[in-house]
Amino acid sequence: MSTNNKLKLGWIGLGRMGEAMTRRLLQNDCDLSVWNRTRSKAEPLVGLGAKLVDGKPDVARCDIVFTMVSTTDDLKEVLFGAGGLLSTAARPKMVIDSSSISQEGSAEVRAELEKRGVDYLCAPVSGNAKVVKAGKLLVVASGPKAAYQAAQPYLAMLGRSEMWVGEGELARIWKIAHNTMFGVIIQNLCEITVLAEKAGIPRHVFLESINNSVLGSMYTKYKTPTLVNLGFDHVTFTPKLLLKDMDLGMGAAKTYGVPMPAAAATRESIAGLVGRGYDDIDFSVLLLETAKSAGLTLTPENVEVSDGLS
Repeated sequence: MSTNNKLKLGWIGLGRMGEAMTRRLLQNDCDLSVWNRTRSKAEPLVGLGAKLVDGKPDVARCDIVFTMVSTTDDLKEVLFGAGGLLSTAARPKMVIDSSSISQEGSAEVRAELEKRGVDYLCAPVSGNAKVVKAGKLLVVASGPKAAYQAAQPYLAMLGRSEMWVGEGELARIWKIAHNTMFGVIIQNLCEITVLAEKAGIPRHVFLESINNSVLGSMYTKYKTPTLVNLGFDHVTFTPKLLLKDMDLGMGAAKTYGVPMPAAAATRESIAGLVGRGYDDIDFSVLLLETAKSAGLTLTPENVEVSDGLS
C-alpha cells in the first residue's frame, strides 16, 4: 500500500513490537525517523530506509509520531520529560500511542497534548511480533474521528485490519478487555492441556484437535508450537507484562462495577509466575507450573506443528 503526498512519520520505542511495526511502515516506503533509548536496536532499520535521529525532540519535526513503550510513566517521560518529544518548540501534528496503559493515564496524556495543540490517538494492537510479520495485526483506535481518518492509511499498513471504536480512551478499555481475555485463555488452555496429557493424550494431538474445533483461534494456533515443544525462550510476552495487564483489567472491573471471577483467579496465577522469578521468558511457561501442580513433569515432544501464521 502507498499514499500520495506522504506525511513524515516518527517512531519512538523499538522493543519486539515496535521494531516489527516499523518494518511494516518501511516496507510501504514511508518517510520514517526513529529513536530508541538503546541506539543499537534502531541501527538495523537504517538499511531499510529509516532515518536514525539523535534525540526525541528531533522526531517532533515529523507530522505523525508513533510511540510504543511499556508503562504510563514511560509514555509521559518520552513525551513531556527532560529531553522528551515536546521539550522544544517543535510539535508534531499528531501522536499515536500503541502502548498498553491505563485509561486514566491515557486521559492525562491526552489533556496535556491537547493543551499543546497536538492530536492524540490511542491505537493499541492485537498480536505479537510474529503476527505483525505475518501481516495479521489488528489495530484498534480511539480519539478524534478526523485524526483517525488522517492516520488510517498508515494504520492500515501495520496489519490486516484497523478500526475506530470512538472518542477519548475507549481503545484503552478495548485493549484492557482484550489482554484480560488473553490471560484467561492461556490459563484455561494450560489447564486443559495438562488434563489431557495426564490422561494419556499427547500434547500435539490434543492441541491440534482444539485448533481444528470450534474453540480454535489464531491465538491457540500460534501458541501451539511453544506448548508442544516447550520453547519458552522464544519470548512473545513476559509474565510481568501480562500481570500488569491483568491488574489493569481488575482495576477497570472495579471502576465499572463488573465482577470478573475468572480474571481474578488468573491474575493470582500469573502473579505466582512473577513471584517465582520467571522474568525474560514467554508467559506460556505457565504450562510447566500447571503441570507441576498436577504432579506431572513435561518434556518437549519435538514435533513440528503449525503456528497458523506461515
